[in-house]
Amino acid sequence: MDKADMALHDPLIGSLLDGRYRVEQRIASGGMSTVYKGTDTRLDRVVALKVMQPSLAGDEGFTGRFIREAKAVARLAHPNVVNVFDQGADGGTVFLAMEYVPGRTLRDLLRDRGALSIRATLDVLEPVLAALGAAHRAGLVHRDVKPENVLITDGGLVKVADFGLVRVLDAGDGAATSGTATTGTVLGTVSYLAPEQIRPGAGTDQRVDVYAAGILLYEMLTGHRPHTGENPVQVMYRHLHEDVPAPSLAVPNVVPGLDAIVAAACSRDPQARPYDAVELLAALQRVRRTLTPAELDAEPPASTRPSPQYPTSEPTSVIQPAVPAPPVERTSVLDVPPEVMEQLLAEPRPYDEPPPPARTPRPGRLRRLPRKPLIWASALTALVLLVGGATYALSSALYTTVPSVLGKDRAEAQRILDGAGMHGRFTEVYSETVPTGQVISTDPGVGARARKSDAVGVTVSRGPKRIAVPELAGKPADQAAAALTGAQLARGGVTETYNDAVAEGAVISSSPAAGQQVPENTPVSLVVSKGMVPVPDVTGMSKDDAARTLQAAGFVMQSSGVNLFGTGKVSSQSPAAGERRAQRTVVTVTFPFL
Repeated sequence: MDKADMALHDPLIGSLLDGRYRVEQRIASGGMSTVYKGTDTRLDRVVALKVMQPSLAGDEGFTGRFIREAKAVARLAHPNVVNVFDQGADGGTVFLAMEYVPGRTLRDLLRDRGALSIRATLDVLEPVLAALGAAHRAGLVHRDVKPENVLITDGGLVKVADFGLVRVLDAGDGAATSGTATTGTVLGTVSYLAPEQIRPGAGTDQRVDVYAAGILLYEMLTGHRPHTGENPVQVMYRHLHEDVPAPSLAVPNVVPGLDAIVAAACSRDPQARPYDAVELLAALQRVRRTLTPAELDAEPPASTRPSPQYPTSEPTSVIQPAVPAPPVERTSVLDVPPEVMEQLLAEPRPYDEPPPPARTPRPGRLRRLPRKPLIWASALTALVLLVGGATYALSSALYTTVPSVLGKDRAEAQRILDGAGMHGRFTEVYSETVPTGQVISTDPGVGARARKSDAVGVTVSRGPKRIAVPELAGKPADQAAAALTGAQLARGGVTETYNDAVAEGAVISSSPAAGQQVPENTPVSLVVSKGMVPVPDVTGMSKDDAARTLQAAGFVMQSSGVNLFGTGKVSSQSPAAGERRAQRTVVTVTFPFL
């Protein structure tokens, strides 16, 4: 049965979930859930309905992940995260109601275009990292970052979806629970798994998302994934034992800075990766600023177009390792037998590479080599080993790897550096995202090789920068603008009004008001005095004409005397004509006594 027939016979289509959500059209389907387009009949809005497969709805573990996804994403208020509106159950149907994002996935884009230009790659990955960074700073780990979970709207907005495997970091050390919930169980999408997600009992944290983002970066730059194989076990082996190659080996126009970021993000050692998506985003933006428009827009070669050997879609399913993997890779729960896991962790060569064939001697008797050359060769080998060993020992004595101190306070960072035989040079900067007193970055970066004698630059957060709005009342408007610039604030809108207490062109008030603490570059709106206006001459006018004239100038008329039948003319006025007064001043006009 093809997809059209399956959708046609889908019993959920046309139904009303929880008496509220009408199921209208199937969007995507996998082994763990199916996503439908629907309508929230209560609020009359289009939604996406993610429905757990009936075979898993009775599993408390999977149901718990569904509920955890709703609660986790509800904590995130970010423009690059797909919102979850509601979570519920209708009989045996467990579902999430989510924001409907019209457009396509990053997988669709890669299938159509293959490798992307550097600019297009960064335009997609930067908002992805911004969304993941918001999750990481909220104590959440996505754990299933892949092209299928990156949505691109018709207007070009990038959103991260499917926090179904989300995990909450512990309050203590920031590490989530084991990457494998039980020995031999691997959860996630195989091509984007970090090594620690594969090892039984290994702790995982936000750096598994950093690893997957590095794979995503490689794939967008080259058009294919770095680790492939005929089955999931082969791919997992490569994650565990092989480094991700530099993308420039496949696409020569990739700049060295991006090679370095891929190498750092995809390091098999979590401690050598950027601390979280925020740090990875900062590194990516630093590289972007160094690139010329020609480098950003250089198109990759045609050879990086999609190839049939690479799977092009990754819906959700349950994979049994004993069965060869289907051509479509999926988010998986793999129950890896203990003997297979043992080979994964210890086997010295990839499973799909046979052992090298034994060398067959040529027919005939082997000629014996002269003894002296053998002696010299042995001596030379020993000398090389000796020099190499001494060099390695000297290198180990002089150099070390910069440990991760990101997110630590100053005292803890110094303790960690001391333990690595290094010392820090601390500076403080303002930060809107990193809490006061925590380390933002290091120079050299985490995982870099550095001399122990050199100080490691450690940047510590001073917390958000706040500036007091200066006193601007009474200052001429140009001086007020200069005062705002000097205080690192911006001039907002200017409103003019007449005022008899403040000179024309001077500031009456500001918003925010003087003394309020605001972030740097906050716009401050000004109310500027238009001063006073001359009172018009209404003597000799009729009562109606005088009233209209004064009202047009902004004044209020009050009359005295007798104006029989309204035929009299104004004989005098106070204030006198030509005197300057604030608008809304009362002008008394006098009519003669008849």
